[in-house]
Amino acid sequence: MLSLRPVSDKQGAYDILRKIMTKQGYHFVGEHTVVKTCAWTRYALTQNRFCYKCKFYGIESHRCIQMSPAAYWCWNACIHCWRLRPQDVGVYWDEARMPQYPEEDVEELADKVIETHVKLLTGYKGNPRANRKYYEEATRPKHVAISLTGEPTLYDKLPDLIKAFHKRGLTTFLVTRGVRPDMILNMEEPPSQLYVSVEAYNKEMYMWLDRPLVKRAWELTLETLKGLRDYPSPTVMRITLIKGINMDDKAVEGFAKLVDLMQPTYIEAKAYMYVGASMQRLNRSNMPTHDEVRQFSEKLSKATGYPVRSESKPSRVVLLSQLEKPIRFGNGCPEGWNAPY
Repeated sequence: MLSLRPVSDKQGAYDILRKIMTKQGYHFVGEHTVVKTCAWTRYALTQNRFCYKCKFYGIESHRCIQMSPAAYWCWNACIHCWRLRPQDVGVYWDEARMPQYPEEDVEELADKVIETHVKLLTGYKGNPRANRKYYEEATRPKHVAISLTGEPTLYDKLPDLIKAFHKRGLTTFLVTRGVRPDMILNMEEPPSQLYVSVEAYNKEMYMWLDRPLVKRAWELTLETLKGLRDYPSPTVMRITLIKGINMDDKAVEGFAKLVDLMQPTYIEAKAYMYVGASMQRLNRSNMPTHDEVRQFSEKLSKATGYPVRSESKPSRVVLLSQLEKPIRFGNGCPEGWNAPY
């Protein structure tokens, strides 16, 4: 276990984290934004395999950008998160306070994110394993997953960034822990689809599992969930299932109450994955099998009235929804992957 060592200034901590994250494959765009090629983008280009978002929502894996505008900051220190925290590398600073960047041109930032993503794919142009057609399409991305690391809603210009991506013809999937209802519920132009990640079904578990770094984080999350009932875009409650922690019958009952509060378009029950910095806090045995996720999902379906609609074994995820037909955001994927559910 690394001992904490204070850093005399924030920039010093940023430099330490940036160096490590760069080695891990994160590519920085300016001071606070990161882009990283998703594994499913690589699989789509070289193995003709596609992300579950393709099967569920039509997202074309090879045309999807994975990024975050908040590389270092979050209001939670979740024990299951893969995010690299300052404490993970022996430094300490207030990671809940993201600086403002008043002079930043968001339109320029959007262009640089796209340019960086396309540049990262150039190596596939001459790769004999890469599908030439997919590569050409990949250089014209259509989707942006605003997730990857950190809490995106801490970036004060996020609404403008989402607008900028939409202006360029890209759909946006925003993933948040829901701690900023003031931003999430008041966007002039919402993301194409909004995910709220939940792992705790009551405050006691939230304080232990999600380890908030700010006051009232649980209450703010509940405010977000309740406010999303009439959200203009499709919403997803993503439940990260951790074996031995939040998969018993009490958890089913607790999550069902949150579903009733939010009334999401979709529920995604997805396995915790033993990757990244989470390996310092949890064990491989905490990662449920797909069959275990499916069993939990069937119980949750009975408790909520949301039918099980689809599943993806490689990603260990099950989709529940009241909708009989999905809302599609792309052309889907070939060879049977295009089935709605």
